[in-house]
Amino acid sequence: MVARVGAMVSFEEGSDLLANLAGVTLDVKHVERAAEALGAEIADDEQRRVEPPRGNPPPTLYLGMDGTGIPMRPAELLGRRGKQTDGSAKTREAKLCAVWSAEGRDEHGLAVRDPGSVTYSAAIESAASDDTDEDYPAFAQRVRREAQRRGFEHASRQVILGDGASWIWNLASEHFPQAIQIVDRFHAKQHLSDTAKAIWGADSALGRDWAAERHAELDNGDLDALLDALRVHQATEPEARRCLDYVDRNRRRMRYPDFHRRGLCTSTGVLEAGCKVVVATRLKRAGMHWTLRGANAILALRCAKLSGRLAAFWQHRAA
Repeated sequence: MVARVGAMVSFEEGSDLLANLAGVTLDVKHVERAAEALGAEIADDEQRRVEPPRGNPPPTLYLGMDGTGIPMRPAELLGRRGKQTDGSAKTREAKLCAVWSAEGRDEHGLAVRDPGSVTYSAAIESAASDDTDEDYPAFAQRVRREAQRRGFEHASRQVILGDGASWIWNLASEHFPQAIQIVDRFHAKQHLSDTAKAIWGADSALGRDWAAERHAELDNGDLDALLDALRVHQATEPEARRCLDYVDRNRRRMRYPDFHRRGLCTSTGVLEAGCKVVVATRLKRAGMHWTLRGANAILALRCAKLSGRLAAFWQHRAA
């Protein structure tokens, strides 16, 4: 019971729920210590035990990666650079990996996530590596384990979705070179909208019209016209230069008409929802500041709960 409430709500709320619904009286500190201890066990179990799926995987499997900041205690931020005006940090990035299938279709014929198909794995870990490293970075190993659990590399089609961050594509290219890489279409459109605001102002009708034209070019696969429109402003607007580089660097990942003809997802909505459901809902609430150990323990606990793996953990633990 402590594992479940610790995964889903704050420790104080968990203590109240245990008392009100089960008649079990545990102070808040006990709930915190017990939940984090169980989460640490699950995190250790996740690294040591990787069981491939039974049976064949779906024809197409999707793997997505993203990151989001978690508020940390000051001792966990010493010497770290951040986004504050003085260069300091208030958060550390939790990286999330999700795997899912999308064999269903909506009324427009677009791929839709299959209910119950999403699994998660997350931690505050590095995805960076140096040529001198003897092993893969911790998050790359996490992604490989999750892919193995889901049979990702045995699917007929393997797709990796991301928001365009370089670390995502570096990891994808190194570990899953056979996978189709797709930049989230809505992230790409957001870059174009931000560029329009930078050029014409946030409330400009001209800027909205310009952005709508660029969105249409993106949807239609007319990337040459899109790049030409950005080049017009690159000399005078830094945001246009950044967006130009973003589109040019990712153009093979933005072949949306081709991807749609092949029945593939082009949106990371599953991943965006995952960052909120797995991380933000539990670890980014008002007044929360985490230790590295505590945050990773609760992330492991929450991923196990939301991925439907708690029962298997208890069985393995009992054995």
